[in-house]
Amino acid sequence: MVWKPHVTVAAVVERGGKFLLVEEETDEGIRFNQPAGHLEPGETLTQAVVREALEETGYAFAPRCLVGVYHWRHPRKDITYLRFAFGGEVTGHDAGRALDAGILGARWLSAGEIRSSAGRHRSPMILSCVEDWLAGRRYPLELLTHCACFDPCP
Repeated sequence: MVWKPHVTVAAVVERGGKFLLVEEETDEGIRFNQPAGHLEPGETLTQAVVREALEETGYAFAPRCLVGVYHWRHPRKDITYLRFAFGGEVTGHDAGRALDAGILGARWLSAGEIRSSAGRHRSPMILSCVEDWLAGRRYPLELLTHCACFDPCP
């Protein structure tokens, strides 16, 4: 059997001292997460995070930096996640947009509210991303390279 991690992306957005999260129904109950999801075939990492933020919150997201890359193994599901978290800003909002199935809505929470709700987080990566953002971790998007060709590199 070949082991493959689940590659995911997440949007870290702070506005007015509050962070954009989603409240969603999961098999473990109602949980908080950053706007996040899986990389789909043919997408770049930045395309994926823009799409996921829009689908889950109705907010247009513009990634400006990489906050970090996170590796986490879900203890009960035996799934390993490799998360690319992007910092950026919202550039618009479609309040009438239908959100992805299971999403109850977008929520703006302070860092303190996020810390105090850790028991309701979908994963420990949520708080790690927020703490890294607050610590000033910002890496240029040029760190990421998307190889679009299928030929061997020269």
